Amino acid sequence: MQRRTLLTSAPALAAALALPAWSQGPSATPLPVMQVWKDPNCGCCNDWVDYLRRDGFRIQTFDTGNTAMRRRLGLPMQYASCHTALIGGYVVEGHVNAREIRRILAEKPEALGLAVPGMPVGSPGMDGPEYGDRRDPYDVLLVLRDGSSRVYQSYFRS
Repeated sequence: MQRRTLLTSAPALAAALALPAWSQGPSATPLPVMQVWKDPNCGCCNDWVDYLRRDGFRIQTFDTGNTAMRRRLGLPMQYASCHTALIGGYVVEGHVNAREIRRILAEKPEALGLAVPGMPVGSPGMDGPEYGDRRDPYDVLLVLRDGSSRVYQSYFRS
């Protein structure tokens, strides 16, 4: 009986072990608290915060707007969106996916943080019923300390 259990569970175990830790969803290790600066009346900001909480993030919100904090954290205006966050020493600007936030915390690259400039429809928080099935392609950018960036992950591109 034990041999049968081992044989039937081995492929699933091997598949799970092949995935990077950051891609396996909420982990047993608690994440640092994420601080989020946003407008108190912004529905998509609130939806993004709710999305991250459902994914296991602990969040402290500041309903003071985000422009001053974005500037204070040194994020260039070209990466601006409607909310700015700080977690584990990294800036997170805009509708960044939980998966990439977990990834940057695990990989710890030399960077300022992550950004999804603008408010692309289909990104977390911009995916409510009011948008129907629309899903615009967008990139999550890794913003380097010199203000340059590179694509960290693309969504909805073929």
